[in-house]
Amino acid sequence: MTLTQRHCVAGGQPLNPGEFAALLANASAASWTERAGALEKTFVFADFYRVMAFVNALAWIAHRENHHPDLALGYDRVTVRFGTHDAGGVTLNDFICAAHADALLTDTQ
Repeated sequence: MTLTQRHCVAGGQPLNPGEFAALLANASAASWTERAGALEKTFVFADFYRVMAFVNALAWIAHRENHHPDLALGYDRVTVRFGTHDAGGVTLNDFICAAHADALLTDTQ
């Protein structure tokens, strides 16, 4: 089962270094980086309209999964950061939502 076929579950545990490395090596997560205990990626778009379309679609996913990212956005870019504060680190839920965010690209560009 791919990450985009999965859904978040409550109470995720932080991944151990081996699990984290294996998931990060996955093709769907390879473009994300670990930064200060979270997964982070900057998406670049042609204009603000496409930025907002992506953000709104990502908000719907975050609401559905009950797993919400930190976002920083500008005219042509969005930095998305998934980390599980309650667990104190990156969980499987973060990778699942990162994969869902990547899957939106075919709909927004």
